[in-house]
Amino acid sequence: MAAESRTFPQIAVEGGIVSAPADGALRGLTIDPYAPVEVGLVFLSIMVAVWTQPGRFNAGVILLSALCTLWLTARGRYSVRELGLTQPGSGAVSTVVSGVVLVTVLVAVGWTMKSLGPAHAIPWNRAWQYALWALVQEFILQSFFFVRLESLLGGRRAVWAAALLFGATHIPSPLLTLLSFGGGLLFCEMFRRYRNILPFCLVHAALGLTIAATLPDSWLHHMRVGVGYLSYHP
Repeated sequence: MAAESRTFPQIAVEGGIVSAPADGALRGLTIDPYAPVEVGLVFLSIMVAVWTQPGRFNAGVILLSALCTLWLTARGRYSVRELGLTQPGSGAVSTVVSGVVLVTVLVAVGWTMKSLGPAHAIPWNRAWQYALWALVQEFILQSFFFVRLESLLGGRRAVWAAALLFGATHIPSPLLTLLSFGGGLLFCEMFRRYRNILPFCLVHAALGLTIAATLPDSWLHHMRVGVGYLSYHP
């Protein structure tokens, strides 16, 4: 990344991209000229999916968005290590400990908000589906959005930019937008340091299920976003 190549020493280059140092942070990356278009295209497809009613068109947009993300990832210039897929133990302890602390805080906050209405927990037979969805979200956030934004903006700016995109996909739910932005900041910063999405997927799933099970559903609308949030009726 051009912004950081002035700050950190460059190291061994392969295919025009400087490999990551031992701590997992990428330094000295060259700018990816296709990154703005790729990020914009996938983000736009996600927003269209979020803001259209369920049906054939919506299903087609979701499928197209998924295929586009996979194709652009496969043809991209980023290695599997840069995508955070080869170091399952990197930062795992710090990530899990952070997740336990956040889950505890959410439970405590939810307990104080019981008077505002009941929660709507995701049934256990659907919890595994949400866990898979958490994996998809983290892959898009970290291995697609963040790595491309990092090549354009540098690591620290990319943390904020990726978190803003992640929060925007949860509009107009005020609570989920705020929580997603905060979670995006935390996870992107840890991904910048450790380059490992696997523990984030577990923590993301745990946080999402805890939010649904503890916070008032009158604020969350069954964890819906976009047009689903607006069209929700108890």
